Amino acid sequence: MPTPPWIHSAPLPYEAQLALRKPGDITLVVIHCTELPDLAMAREYGERALYENGTGNSGHFYIDRDGHVAQYVALDRVAHHVRGQNAHSLGIELVNRGRYPHWLDSRHQAMDEDYPEAQLRALEDLLRWLRAEVPSINAIAGHEALDTTLEAATDDPAVQVRRKLDPGPRFPWPRIQSVFDGAGG
Repeated sequence: MPTPPWIHSAPLPYEAQLALRKPGDITLVVIHCTELPDLAMAREYGERALYENGTGNSGHFYIDRDGHVAQYVALDRVAHHVRGQNAHSLGIELVNRGRYPHWLDSRHQAMDEDYPEAQLRALEDLLRWLRAEVPSINAIAGHEALDTTLEAATDDPAVQVRRKLDPGPRFPWPRIQSVFDGAGG
């Protein structure tokens, strides 16, 4: 499965330690936003070893605001990007500050950064390529639809906030769903 030249290969240091899978096992694309200010910080977070096997949390693809696409994890590897869905999904992270740096503060739950046109076009191109290369993909979802966990707010433990809200209210679901549906042939 050749990767198009517009995707910059940037494997995480622990990529080889992630579980293997057949690309045909992938049925779901999960859209995330990094909830971090830039791609460099997202890379830093992705490189952090959080588990005993030396791996951490990351998506497969990262799309910067200018449309630059980086691949951190190969499709035949299981990345840790959404609870309970990793084995059959791939994660696409869009650089967007989201609620950064107050993710769980009940007073800072607005996600008000728009997704730039260059970033959305790159996402559309990536989705078209993925649907052509991995025909088993048949669904797309946002992280917020798959992880609905509530947690105590950092500013007031009596208040519950959503653990994940990405990609958030400014993400153009009708547009992206239309491209996804049309890309499947």
